[in-house]
Amino acid sequence: MKRLFTFLLSLLTLFLFSAAPAESAFPEGAEMEEIEMNEFPETPDSLPMETTVSTARESFIEDIIALGEQLYIKANGKLQRAHYKGDIYVCKNFTVYLFRQTRDAYRMAEFPDTSLVIPNNLPNEKCKKLGQAYGIIWEDVPAAKGNPFETAAQFIYDASLSKEENRTLALEFMKQVKRGDYFQMSANYSHGTGAHSAIMISDYDPETNSVHWMDSNMAGKKINGIRYGKVQFDAVETIDWWVDAFCQKKRGATLYRLRDDIVFANQTE
Repeated sequence: MKRLFTFLLSLLTLFLFSAAPAESAFPEGAEMEEIEMNEFPETPDSLPMETTVSTARESFIEDIIALGEQLYIKANGKLQRAHYKGDIYVCKNFTVYLFRQTRDAYRMAEFPDTSLVIPNNLPNEKCKKLGQAYGIIWEDVPAAKGNPFETAAQFIYDASLSKEENRTLALEFMKQVKRGDYFQMSANYSHGTGAHSAIMISDYDPETNSVHWMDSNMAGKKINGIRYGKVQFDAVETIDWWVDAFCQKKRGATLYRLRDDIVFANQTE
């Protein structure tokens, strides 16, 4: 009875999340490799606020995805260096780079004078104190300090439940995926063991039971001792594939989603 109660409580928590938010290798202000990109379209100056609130968020997501596609096209199927601290093709760095390159055109309506930031992964020492593997969650940065993300859904393996019960919860978690979600996980799968970051580029598709995403360095190899990673865009796998990767003891995953009150920066002036 106690196990059943715990399982039902976990399932309820997952649904409440869906209804409701490697430490980055380069901190704010650090130098990163410069990459020439196409310019993004100018943000509109005359949209009414009620329209701006919804379209600005969609525009931000589109900018992030468009830049990811540009990097994918630029890579042209060739592995990119993902070894050093400032290499943008390290998985977490890649997602952070896309955010930082596109954020300046946007703000949160609640905090219009605050520039947007993206949190680092929670440090390994703090993850250990929580009894979980590194790479499942980010640091807790409040919106007032510029964090525009909320935890949309989260799965962390519960050792008090059976493997089958955990898998059920993990599958329900993956069904919450929405376009633009930042996906963070700790996994042990065919591509390796440890933290990985990706960005979902479409909603979960119930017809194919799959999700589409973009990322860097999920797959790769070392050449002369230097790690090189593959850039992916519109990669697709079933949610069962993802669950196999992170539904393990002390592991799990989180979906971070942009708040609804994203507005164009020039609308707040």
